[in-house]
Amino acid sequence: MDVLLTYLPKNHAGSELGAVIFWGQNQTLDPNNMTVLDRTFQDEPLIMDFNGDLIPDVFGVTNGSGGQPQVLLGGNLSWHPALTTRRKMRIPHSNAFIDLTEDFTADLFLTTLSASGTSQFEIWKNVDGNFSFGSELRTPQALVVVGQSAFADFDGDGHTDHLLPGCEDSSCQRSAIYLARSGTAQWVPVLQDFGHKGALWGFVPPGQEPLPTEIPVPITLHIGDYNMDGYPDALAVLKNTSGSNQQAFLLENVPCTNASCEGARRMFKVYWELADLSQVRDAVVATFFDIYEDGILDILVLSRGYTRNDLTIHALKNNFEADAYFVKVIVLSGLCSNDCPRKITPFGVNQPGPYIMYTTVDANGHLKNGSAGQLSQSAHLALQLPYSVLGLGRSANFLDHLYVGIPRPSGEKAVRRQEWTAIIPNSQLIVIPFPHSAPRSWSAKLYLTPSNIVLLTAIALVGVCVFILAIIGALHWQEKKADDREKRQEAHRFHFDAM
Repeated sequence: MDVLLTYLPKNHAGSELGAVIFWGQNQTLDPNNMTVLDRTFQDEPLIMDFNGDLIPDVFGVTNGSGGQPQVLLGGNLSWHPALTTRRKMRIPHSNAFIDLTEDFTADLFLTTLSASGTSQFEIWKNVDGNFSFGSELRTPQALVVVGQSAFADFDGDGHTDHLLPGCEDSSCQRSAIYLARSGTAQWVPVLQDFGHKGALWGFVPPGQEPLPTEIPVPITLHIGDYNMDGYPDALAVLKNTSGSNQQAFLLENVPCTNASCEGARRMFKVYWELADLSQVRDAVVATFFDIYEDGILDILVLSRGYTRNDLTIHALKNNFEADAYFVKVIVLSGLCSNDCPRKITPFGVNQPGPYIMYTTVDANGHLKNGSAGQLSQSAHLALQLPYSVLGLGRSANFLDHLYVGIPRPSGEKAVRRQEWTAIIPNSQLIVIPFPHSAPRSWSAKLYLTPSNIVLLTAIALVGVCVFILAIIGALHWQEKKADDREKRQEAHRFHFDAM
């Protein structure tokens, strides 16, 4: 793995970000082995696979490019024009590299500015490996402050939905989260009630609470299924509008209970009383992370320390006890650093752009779907996981179908997608797409993570065995006593007859 670091150059003028790549050497980084990019960016770049060779590329608007996006191709580190768009990119952007057209090939989502200066979105479809303009989407009219777009299968139908947090006034006294379902341009509010015990909370307006580095943190949702019910939840940082308290809160994905969210069928509900999370004051960023590699998403919170220039990282273990199931999927690049030895399957590293979808049957016999994109966003503290954890709820059934798709190069018409069947729940699947152009030859390695029910079953089995052994022992002891008694009676009868 290599590391791309963006930085503010000394005596920088305006919006100018430099970038340097530290090249990985096995499990270490050599600080002397680095490449400083010869161009600067107007905003943080997006890591994507622009040409479908499964080598990460760097996408962004560079200074001197006339406002048109450029791409630095990985491998040979050459600059090329990426797209020709009529709009300027919004700063901060929430560009994404994710499948939005349901063809298992990642498309390009751009956040731009309209002619009037308002935020809007562009979807550039991936057609035969080339990006072409597809559609345009405007932000909800009620939003005055627009946050960072997030993508998740919000309603569990197997399609990627668009989540957009923001504020309906400039001071964020009225905050909201809107949802645009896959393939639609209609915005539906999924959370507008931010009141709790007489206090009104809301998102932190960007620019008012900068980090010590003076880089503002935009309004961001970090997505993850903390209770593994198959519906992704979120973490958000909220501020008390009548005070200075700023905390991270868990937003649980629950069925819709009011008329405003009927179009989405589900909504977010704020968990106000999570004791450990509420004890972390002055939170700046909160995200999910599987600390124990057990498929259960824990929480990491970045907060201010005792002084304003200090930052502290808090790790909170997820103690969710319900025995729900999951599948954890990691899609690698399937590349070697040089020519692969014979009969050796290359692993490679985690890759931006793969798309995962599953179908199964829940405990009630209903068809259940779920989907996720891997490493679709990388800028402005997106902090996405390098794998996808898909919750399955309490259904212990095998996954009927699991589909994995990867980007394809220019001119290739065939979709690079492979299907696996009968995947065991509570397992980690490592997908190696090698060779890239032959999905039927792709391999997958399955690692099992036993759940609590396995331990309970073992305890129950041992308990039953001990109980049966106790009964057998008691019966054997009674039979032995009866035999001894009978032998004594026989011996007594023999001596009596002899007399």
